[in-house]
Amino acid sequence: METFRNVFQPEKGMEPGKDHPLKLKWKSSVFHNDNPVVLELGCGKGEYTTGLAAIFPHNNYIGVDIKGARMWRGAKNAHEAQMPNVAFLRTRIEFIDCFLGEDEINEIWITFPDPHPGKKNSNKRLTCPWFLNKYRGFLKNNGIIHLKTDNDELYEYTLRLIVKNNLELIYSTKHLYGGDKTDAILSIRTHYESLYLKDGIKIKYLSFRLGKNNLIHDGTQKVDG
Repeated sequence: METFRNVFQPEKGMEPGKDHPLKLKWKSSVFHNDNPVVLELGCGKGEYTTGLAAIFPHNNYIGVDIKGARMWRGAKNAHEAQMPNVAFLRTRIEFIDCFLGEDEINEIWITFPDPHPGKKNSNKRLTCPWFLNKYRGFLKNNGIIHLKTDNDELYEYTLRLIVKNNLELIYSTKHLYGGDKTDAILSIRTHYESLYLKDGIKIKYLSFRLGKNNLIHDGTQKVDG
């Protein structure tokens, strides 16, 4: 990982929770342009990070994951394809705000995260209030968040959260590939997604806007109706 110039990670001995020198400097120091920056959380092998970067070369993309063995594949592919608009950040997502500053991100993708099943684990989900309120700090006002998952519980939980907090729901479906929505960005498939589809599991997707002034409250209780 240390041999790739498109991979960034905390230096050895760096104190957890301390701001990284790249904070607020991704455009100037990494991408060397003023184009929008899109974040993929839990990027795994980087299929979405590199796939979106190829479709939208005028956007910059940062894939985030803690597992270097997975991220290595995406970093290698981007390096070999000479993609200047792709970078990878190796960190725990709990510390993501140590690397990103106010309004630094235009859009967030959350692709097949750990669903953390069961109500007692809901506060670990990447769409829980704690994480969403953290994203508000570095996501531009009314920036879009995308969730793609095979898990019904995570999908329903996030949908309830959106309704409870009066967020703008852009699109939602329990069967992404069963309808007529054929956007190229939704057709990118991760390694695990291909396995899910092979097993006949339906893919869920939703997108919504997160306002900077919207303090997100818990929405795990079932919505009436």
